Amino acid sequence: MHGSRATIKGLLGDVVAGNPGSDACEVAVCPTFLHLPLVEQLLTGNNIVLGAQNVHHLDEGAFTGEVSPRMLAEYSVRYVIVGHSERRQWFHDTDELVADKFAAVQSHGMVPILCLGETLQQRDAGQVDKIVLGQLNAVIEKVGIAGFSNAVIAYEPIWAIGTGRTATPQQAQEVHELIRKHLDRLDGSIANSCRILYGGSVKAANAAELFNQQDIDGGLVGGASLDPAEFLKICTSADN
Repeated sequence: MHGSRATIKGLLGDVVAGNPGSDACEVAVCPTFLHLPLVEQLLTGNNIVLGAQNVHHLDEGAFTGEVSPRMLAEYSVRYVIVGHSERRQWFHDTDELVADKFAAVQSHGMVPILCLGETLQQRDAGQVDKIVLGQLNAVIEKVGIAGFSNAVIAYEPIWAIGTGRTATPQQAQEVHELIRKHLDRLDGSIANSCRILYGGSVKAANAAELFNQQDIDGGLVGGASLDPAEFLKICTSADN
């Protein structure tokens, strides 16, 4: 929840000028709902893709303040983040609700970015597998493994975001491998093709080492995306 029309114009102008994205690296930006029309306009004619940060799971109804997938589909939105750790923590999005949002996004031809991740307490209690795979299984139960043929997964270790503790590339790789092996037990082709992003405080300083891990396919970038130079360096790391 950052930005004004003026700051977004400046930020996105710098990013577009840096010409990120290539055949090897797709770049997407996910502004607030209020700024989707502006960003859609600013992205006209370049290869950066538009995404949204959240969605309601129904197309319409008496849900004041919510935004439906049908509304997002009226713009050139390609990706929609569902189950972000902040949505789960502060707005109490349950695994079941996240699964409903995932299905709703796909029903309108958009691609969900499903966020998974454990808290510090859960990691210290040895519950990483239980929490991460439980979040993933809730969606598989809703849409089946076939649903991941047109989806992205993002692993967010909540304990590594703003806590002073940092996930090593090896720790990140371990959970990415856990997720991919779980998919592989259900469908090897989907497991190989599904992109799994890392979202634990990705920065220019650690991006290259993270992206060099076997099962890390890119980044879900938070705070660093507010700095165009930093964001472009991350994109360059992914492109290499």
